[in-house]
Amino acid sequence: MKKLLAATLGVLSAVGGFVDIGDLVAASQAGARFGMAHAWVLLLGVVGICAYAEMAGRIAAVSGRAVFDLVRERLGPRVALLNLVASYLVTVLTLAAELGGVALALQLASGLSYLIWVPVAALAVWLVLWRMRFQLMERVFGLAGLALVVFAVALFWLPTDWAALGRGALHGGAAGHGWGAYWFVAVALFASTVSPYEVFFFSSGGVEENWSGADLADARTSVLIGFPVGGFLALSLIATATVVYHPRGTSLDSLGQVAQPVVLAFGGAGLAVAVLAFFAVTFGAALETGLGAAYAAAQYFGWQWGKRVSPREAARFHGVLLVSVLLGVLVLLTTVNPVTLTEYMLIISAVALPLTYLPILIVANDRTYLGDRVNGPVLNLLGAVFLLIIVAASVAAIPLAVLTRMGR
Repeated sequence: MKKLLAATLGVLSAVGGFVDIGDLVAASQAGARFGMAHAWVLLLGVVGICAYAEMAGRIAAVSGRAVFDLVRERLGPRVALLNLVASYLVTVLTLAAELGGVALALQLASGLSYLIWVPVAALAVWLVLWRMRFQLMERVFGLAGLALVVFAVALFWLPTDWAALGRGALHGGAAGHGWGAYWFVAVALFASTVSPYEVFFFSSGGVEENWSGADLADARTSVLIGFPVGGFLALSLIATATVVYHPRGTSLDSLGQVAQPVVLAFGGAGLAVAVLAFFAVTFGAALETGLGAAYAAAQYFGWQWGKRVSPREAARFHGVLLVSVLLGVLVLLTTVNPVTLTEYMLIISAVALPLTYLPILIVANDRTYLGDRVNGPVLNLLGAVFLLIIVAASVAAIPLAVLTRMGR
């Protein structure tokens, strides 16, 4: 049980990376349009994020400092400032998309416009960040997000051709939509699994929980349980969308459509569980992104930071947190569709990926901070290969978006 509870930080981090609003949209759209043809993207994302999250957690446990706290010291203020600006902009856009996801979940539950729920969602997020203890927060919203397992269960009630799903995962292709659209969706789905703020949050969360070298085993447990669970839940979204929508070639543009496979399997009860799951994962990811934005700014400037630190003692950290939430609200009050915002956010996120992951690989090999706990040859090889994939996705993201008109 202790090991299971220790994994909740990884589960909450996975909510932010695999099953937030980004993946609810990207995974379901991928399944509806291309069947199981993008299952390999999730597998790649799980392996890569596990490798880098392990590095980030080890840095936090051994050095007692979060990753971004060391980036400026190791790479210099100019490089770190570029990293900060890029990551903050992406994180605020992601926060706006997550708040939009919370509002859309509440719209599904109530029938009232999501715009009415945006300020309510923002206030609730801020209150939880202000008042709820870190460990309680991660356990409540990390574990509540597991309600998404209803999509996996739904596969057994739907007319699922398991052999066809397997063939689609192994031999899938463009399915008549064109290879440009196929690779655009692949990049967007990849970006949703390795969101830039994700490893910063995981590392900072380790510092919040006072990890030390003795906690390395628990940190690895968080990684090796939390992130694969997130990948499994995302794969379930692809599979149910494949079963229900792919034969008809339907494109998805709402959370209501994402929930439809569960409704077909379980009726109104299924919808209730799906809405709960959507609320839990987007709310949890909003908490994570809000903290991620404040962590990055405070660690760069050397301010006192931490959710456990009172607003009086860490006023600038809590100020950035509040401003970030308000900026997210302002973005949504332009009436931009949260699903459309999510699609653009994923492409911008893909472009910024190298600025997040390269510094982690550098710091994880620095004996000044980690001593003999630096990366071994195998992890360095895996990290280098994954970094090349990240650079390729970053370079391809905007050309693919332009050439395919956002995958249309």
